[in-house]
Amino acid sequence: MNRRHFLSAFSSATGAALLTSHAPGWGQGVGQRAASASDRILVLVELKGGNDGLNTVVPYADDTYYQLRNAIAIRREDVLKLDNRVGLHPELKTALPLWEKGELAIVQGVGYPQPNLSHFRSIEIWETSSKSAEYLDDGWVARGMKAGYGGRAKFTADGVLIGGNDLGALAGARAVTLNNPEAFINQARFAMPSHAQGNAALQHLLKTENDVSDAAQGLRSEKFNFVTEFPQGAFGNGVRAAAQVVASQKGKGGVPVIVLTLGSFDTHQNQSGTHANLLKQLGEGLAALRSSFTELGAWDRTMVMTFSEFGRRPRQNNSNGTDHGTVAPHFVAGGAVRGGLYGQAPDLSRLDSSQNMAYTTDFRQMYATVARDWWGVNPEDVVRGRFEPLKFLKT
Repeated sequence: MNRRHFLSAFSSATGAALLTSHAPGWGQGVGQRAASASDRILVLVELKGGNDGLNTVVPYADDTYYQLRNAIAIRREDVLKLDNRVGLHPELKTALPLWEKGELAIVQGVGYPQPNLSHFRSIEIWETSSKSAEYLDDGWVARGMKAGYGGRAKFTADGVLIGGNDLGALAGARAVTLNNPEAFINQARFAMPSHAQGNAALQHLLKTENDVSDAAQGLRSEKFNFVTEFPQGAFGNGVRAAAQVVASQKGKGGVPVIVLTLGSFDTHQNQSGTHANLLKQLGEGLAALRSSFTELGAWDRTMVMTFSEFGRRPRQNNSNGTDHGTVAPHFVAGGAVRGGLYGQAPDLSRLDSSQNMAYTTDFRQMYATVARDWWGVNPEDVVRGRFEPLKFLKT
């Protein structure tokens, strides 16, 4: 049984699963980051379906934007202006305080060479940090763990996926899924049956299940009563679960990576209302992550990063929506983040032959930054090549 098959069987066996990150330095500040790298939490937020970057970070000063989107463009007067060129969609207003506090970085023009516009293949490229024509089994997070981040043996698990089943970036890691925290707590009682004797793979599976069960008891007995008001809905519940499992891991092994999912952003028709609602959920979720993790003393050692398989085309389609594109901005938030704009915004006057934008920042630069400056491991072991890290983390 290989690792991927084992993890798939494990997720199916538990039906829901595990927990998030802590270590001894509970509530340590940024100044202590170098000495407490293994305490850090990475929260990845998948904007599933391909988020429209131009209506997320709006180039309101560019007339070409309004020419390309006569029906779905965000009106200049509604944009939450960040500088004299770009601003946020108005439904991201709950995330604006993060920008004002210098805790929100926006990486512009993110994409990769020879982009693939299939949902399934492009998200696989992002999750494995592969080249367009390269197929890899392990996720990029798994490679970070294997590169030696944090002395991984101490972790309860390498990562937890909340609200989904496809491990994605966690494929190949010691990771499990958590669809329903309460259901998992009630179900996470496993025993070592006699027929496991002599079956090494099954013994390993059941031992891991027992480890998860032990962690689940901590979730049961140490629930934290948050002052934070969490958003309603599936994404808000995922944010609440992430915060609760971080709280439950005080003084325990912890899990250094959490993956949340929001979507679908596949807005081929009547985009405006759907996209506004999704961005409202994203903004409220980011605000709730900051509030709840601050309550736990964990915000300064947390980094939240969005990702999505692709962006949308700059020109709206005939259904008042947008089709699959190549480029989008992404958010990085946290107490250790140096807020601001990074990278170069795409030039809307220079579209390619498919009427898509050219990327200016390779997504693997973001991962290289996580590897080098957050995990303290060799970026080439994670992204499988040389990609210049960005400077959105405080030193």
